[in-house]
Amino acid sequence: MRRVAVGTIVIGLLVLGLKTAAWWLTGSSALYSDALETVVNVAASVIALIAIRFAARPADKNHPYGHEKAEFFAAVIEGVLIILAALSILQRAWTHLNSAAELEAPWTGLLLNVVATGFNGGWAALLGRAAKRYRSAALGADSRHLWSDVATSLAVVAGVAIAVWTGLLWLDPLLAAGVAAYVLWSGMDLMRESVGGLMDAAPAETVVTRIRETVGQHADGALEAHDLRMRHAGRQTFLEFHLVVPGDMRVAEAHAICDRVEAALKAEVEGLVITIHVEPEGKAKHSGVVVL
Repeated sequence: MRRVAVGTIVIGLLVLGLKTAAWWLTGSSALYSDALETVVNVAASVIALIAIRFAARPADKNHPYGHEKAEFFAAVIEGVLIILAALSILQRAWTHLNSAAELEAPWTGLLLNVVATGFNGGWAALLGRAAKRYRSAALGADSRHLWSDVATSLAVVAGVAIAVWTGLLWLDPLLAAGVAAYVLWSGMDLMRESVGGLMDAAPAETVVTRIRETVGQHADGALEAHDLRMRHAGRQTFLEFHLVVPGDMRVAEAHAICDRVEAALKAEVEGLVITIHVEPEGKAKHSGVVVL
């Protein structure tokens, strides 16, 4: 994960250099917006690397559940940076909308931007696969941000090309304003997801359903499972529930059921941390997961 994060910074600096050159050659507001978003990408990648290093620390006395949530903090900070970039783009677009000027060396600038977009697209795909493999919120946020950057870059290239071809110079700052609106939306969406992780939001409903079905199918000998709760923290998902067994069942037998259920759950969901509280049948609530 650290190697991938370092690679993201290197690619980001390369793309930033190309996009900055494209803006400097043309003076385009739209290309300025694209370059500024890449500045955010590089800053966010540095933050992600720091968060990944911190999240990799093992659990200790002060953090018995580990440091995984550090990645959510990184994603929140990235969302804030994206929103600030969007506001800066809007300000420049408004200024240039009232004083649109002819672009210089537009085709050279657009070519540089296309090359930079190619680098971004390839790395975004790699980041997406790495985020799924390592279940990393920080790498996932970086991947989504890069894909949004690719989409806006393609729109910018097309829009600037049309503006140059038709001579409608007001299209350039108008396009920059459109990019800013899209960037602002993506930043707010990223912050919403990250805050959900910090607030111990449950995993996706499909994951919850798989876990409930697995408990019901592998807890032979038990009666029911209730008060099933889950929360997602970085690469780990914490699960706890109460398992009701017959009152005369021996501790060793109940423990064997728990071991069997835990093994099935960990095979079904990667990164699962499980806590099972065994109760006698008098504690049954006749709700939750019925054991098949």
